[in-house]
Amino acid sequence: MVDAAGPHPATLRRVLGHYPSGVTVVTAVSDGVPVGFACQSFHSLSLDPPMILVLPGRGSTTWPKIRQTGSFCVNILAQEQADLCQAFAVSGGEKFRGVDWRLSDQGSPIIAGASAWIDCDLVGEHDGGDHTIAVGLVMGLESDESRAPLIFHRGAFHTLEHV
Repeated sequence: MVDAAGPHPATLRRVLGHYPSGVTVVTAVSDGVPVGFACQSFHSLSLDPPMILVLPGRGSTTWPKIRQTGSFCVNILAQEQADLCQAFAVSGGEKFRGVDWRLSDQGSPIIAGASAWIDCDLVGEHDGGDHTIAVGLVMGLESDESRAPLIFHRGAFHTLEHV
């Protein structure tokens, strides 16, 4: 049930958890250092022009660093990269320690083994409550058809066979 103030956040999270999503790591290079954060709030926006959305939390300490660069790469994680997602989901630390990656043409880290990556220029930001709605213009992208994506559903990671 919903009262006048709206649903309780725990109820909202539980119900919306019924919608499976992919898992991404959004990356950039800030002041010569690779930075990134795990983000399951990623969506396609437009084919013409090619645009995507990422929705970083307002409390993110990494998003301001990425915003400042003006570009970013969305790495769609492969099903065997759940541990990598966990490492990028925590605040602080050296998230890229032990991670194999290379620079995109735009200068953002592409994580090895990802099922796909989308390189973007940041073209807009909008208020999204406790998140920021960031719009990226797609400048380059590639996928590895041999790698299935990591799926998040009802609070846990899954492979496509188990959703």
